[in-house]
Amino acid sequence: MFIDSHCHLNLLAEEEGGIDAVIEQAKENLVDHILCIAIDKASCHEVISIAESYPDITASVGIHPNVEPEENFTLDELVTLAQHDKVIAIGETGLDYFRSEGDLEWQRDRFRIHIEAGKKLKKPLIIHTREARDDTMDILEQENAEAAGGIIHCFTENWQTAQRALDIGFYISLSGIVTFKNAVELQDVAKKLPLDRILIETDAPYLAPVPHRGKTNKPAFVKHVAEFLAELRGDTVENIAEATSANFRRLFGNS
Repeated sequence: MFIDSHCHLNLLAEEEGGIDAVIEQAKENLVDHILCIAIDKASCHEVISIAESYPDITASVGIHPNVEPEENFTLDELVTLAQHDKVIAIGETGLDYFRSEGDLEWQRDRFRIHIEAGKKLKKPLIIHTREARDDTMDILEQENAEAAGGIIHCFTENWQTAQRALDIGFYISLSGIVTFKNAVELQDVAKKLPLDRILIETDAPYLAPVPHRGKTNKPAFVKHVAEFLAELRGDTVENIAEATSANFRRLFGNS
């Protein structure tokens, strides 16, 4: 019924019962697919291993913008890794000017390599952006990222940024942040988004939604994002679940 479009399952291995228990809890809460996201070279191999072990888990490979500049893939290295059958996306990639300082051209260069890999393989991009909305969207537009397609994950930007993403065919993924009381601007964006371009995610183990805010997030909790969106938009949970799952499968080719 639900799909968690962005989760770091490898970071939940220390939970009681391990990843098996986390996945079982997700199934009990009607989550039938999880996209497991890498953030660096080590986690790329971890998420592929997890995806190989479970039929309803897929993976995305890439290097997060905040990982130190010395850790990089060449285009050929990233393309080779991403050709694995269980890898359905490139990322997470993008720009983050909140945690990194100084001349960040290395971030932008890394971002462009990921976009090129996505285009070459026709695999969608998982985009992270923080305090870099204009540069992120400018690079996506300049590099013709619509040829790969993708998601602005854990969306926290304004309506103008959402429109730019929609204009190049990207999807908007909403996380537990949308359930927070202070997320008024984001909630306004969530009301306006076309239903056929919305995905839902946990970003677990981070950003647990209300009513679990402050606790370790898990894929099972993605239902709370769907429930909140249904109330916010005057819709049913079933319709939100059906639409967001259909959107995921349309983007990733019935993964």
